[in-house]
Amino acid sequence: MKAARVLQFDPPSVIVIEDIARPQPGAGEVLVQVKAGGVGPWDALVREGKSGLNQKLPLIPGSDISGVVEALGEGVGGFRVGDEVYGSSNEQFTGGYAEYAIASRRCWLRSPRP
Repeated sequence: MKAARVLQFDPPSVIVIEDIARPQPGAGEVLVQVKAGGVGPWDALVREGKSGLNQKLPLIPGSDISGVVEALGEGVGGFRVGDEVYGSSNEQFTGGYAEYAIASRRCWLRSPRP
């Protein structure tokens, strides 16, 4: 899959697009096929290494995303494969700028349907 990655903390020019393996959800996690992502000022703090969350490199920035549930990790209830969802990727506010993202179950909601 394609992913935007930060290999060193610095300005926007450090973001590279790479092919990496599609992640697999672990216990309590959801694999989301990303359809849209938001960009906020916190994304710059993550990219610059100034978020205060002790994030490890390399990382995939981006936390505010929406998409479709692709797979469920062990113990995840309340979702089904194919559900449209939105939320924050995880407590590290990373992983969203990719074709697929691993998300913590507690950070997600199903999209409302008209």
